[in-house]
Amino acid sequence: MIKAKNIYKSFGNVKVLKGVDLHIKKGEVVAVVGPSGAGKTTLLQILGTLDRPEKNSDFELSLNNTSLNGISDKEISKFRNQHIGFIFQFHQLLPEFTALENVCIPAFIAKKEKKETEQKAMEILNFLGLKDRYHHKPTQLSGGEQQRVAVARALINNPSVILADEPSGNLDSASAKKLHELFFELRDTFNQTFVLVTHNEELADMADRKLTMKDGVIV
Repeated sequence: MIKAKNIYKSFGNVKVLKGVDLHIKKGEVVAVVGPSGAGKTTLLQILGTLDRPEKNSDFELSLNNTSLNGISDKEISKFRNQHIGFIFQFHQLLPEFTALENVCIPAFIAKKEKKETEQKAMEILNFLGLKDRYHHKPTQLSGGEQQRVAVARALINNPSVILADEPSGNLDSASAKKLHELFFELRDTFNQTFVLVTHNEELADMADRKLTMKDGVIV
């Protein structure tokens, strides 16, 4: 599913990633843990093609048997839209749009048909327990509901993998627990792959694998 080999990244003179190797299988829930500054978010951004690793003679990054080494910015943007879903600590919903409209946005970017997209968005929202929230704007939703809308948005294009950066970090403990359980329900129901960067030990311990980062490497 995801293969990363010899991944390096520096910002100025600061070396953030120092040769990361990673292999994630389809349907796995993998948690990445470690202290602040260990390189977790930088790694997630590179896996999600939001940033690029440094070029070296022996680096590799591939997803779904597609090599991402050296493809153009236009190609990588299209690939990201089609294959990768993102969930962030802050839901990043657009405040002027309803829950349904927010969920549909990635599919509209992919030029999918409006009626079909809205039908699928409603099915996902129904699955996530948001049947009565289609036309509510983010300010009319609770924190947990907002984050579930963000999960629906991440799912709309049938991504190969969902990458989540502190997905429950902005939620109360009850909402966080429900969100964590939802990830595993999605894995069990749809064989969805997740890579989760988290400081939440409960979530990390639930994962199929827990990878610890320290000083830019997986230890």
